[in-house]
Amino acid sequence: MTEESQGFPQEPADVPVNAATADADDAAQGAGPAEQAGPAAPAGDAEQGADQDLNKQLGSLRGQLAERTADLQRLQAEYQNYRRRVERDRIAVKEIAIANLLSELLPVLDDIGRAREHGELVGGFKSVGESVETVVAKLGLQQFGKEGEPFDPLVHEALMHSYSPDVTETTCVQILQPGYRIGERTIRPARVAVAEPQPGAPGKEAAADSDEESGGPEQG
Repeated sequence: MTEESQGFPQEPADVPVNAATADADDAAQGAGPAEQAGPAAPAGDAEQGADQDLNKQLGSLRGQLAERTADLQRLQAEYQNYRRRVERDRIAVKEIAIANLLSELLPVLDDIGRAREHGELVGGFKSVGESVETVVAKLGLQQFGKEGEPFDPLVHEALMHSYSPDVTETTCVQILQPGYRIGERTIRPARVAVAEPQPGAPGKEAAADSDEESGGPEQG
């Protein structure tokens, strides 16, 4: 009786292996990931490219920051100019309103002044008159116009005219009505009587010529 007939398993026969196939498998198993992926780019080139991209982004951000800063500075300048215009207009409107109010009070001030000149500003009327003058002074009203000052057509209104040997230029010799101003704004010019030098009388020009002929005024 043979072993096959007795039920014993038979050993498999040796299978011949192709040498070329085995070598290819060994080569595939021994190859690393770097070799399978192909040649890698140098590390220095990658870092240089990253730096260039970063510099571009920084340059773009700097440009945007400069633009926003310029816009902010322009807006700030416009706002400051707007505030100055508003403040200037507010002051102008306030001065106009006060000037209009005080213009209505000028006849009252004239009456108070005439009463004082005639000695009629007494008693309770004196207290009222002084209170009114104090209030208008606090509002900025200033009186001007004095006898003996040179005539200025910008602030004086000549109501009377004469000649006098005592003056060398057109001079206010009498204040008929005082003038009033608020700051640089003239509410009413001073109404005055003026006197001019006598025709043919030596005035300032003649005096100047005399000084030149004599060698000029003495120096102190």
